[in-house]
Amino acid sequence: MLTYLALPTTAAIAGYALSQRRTGDCDKGDTTVRAICLVNPEKNQEARGIVHFEQENQYAKTHIHGKFAKLARNHAHGFHIHAYGNLSQGCVTAGPHYNPHGTEHGGPFSSVRHVGDLGNVFSDSNGEATLDHWDSQVTLSGPTSVIGRACVLHKFTDDHGYGGTAESKKTGSAGPRIGCGVIGLDA
Repeated sequence: MLTYLALPTTAAIAGYALSQRRTGDCDKGDTTVRAICLVNPEKNQEARGIVHFEQENQYAKTHIHGKFAKLARNHAHGFHIHAYGNLSQGCVTAGPHYNPHGTEHGGPFSSVRHVGDLGNVFSDSNGEATLDHWDSQVTLSGPTSVIGRACVLHKFTDDHGYGGTAESKKTGSAGPRIGCGVIGLDA
């Protein structure tokens, strides 16, 4: 008598693995997706920070909060999500602002803006800053997710597209990149 051992297919194994991949505690109804970004200084810079992202479900606003240090004192620094998580040559390889809808640059509360337009972080007299923002365009799942993209901190103030120049409509004239990091899933 022949006995056959039924082995699961690769597709079955992959399907099971994906069904087990989650953040939050789904068994208790927690479907919150969390992400984190460690912002490290660009070469010859000192700016650094940590940014947390939390989204309760795919339709909820994303809570973005963080702390920064070693910034220029009493200054507004542009802060954006850029298209790529490639930091192989520093912050420059993070590409342009994340803009999946092909719109002009704006501020975080503008009706026309890039998904990655998060405005400015405002440093105090010690060169430290905090960020606490709820965003309706930044998502942590789906086709326009920011997971795997980069946070970039800029040297100058983001003018939210009101600077009257072509560069303002593209980047907010926020200038050189002084710190960056890749957004990754968090527990």
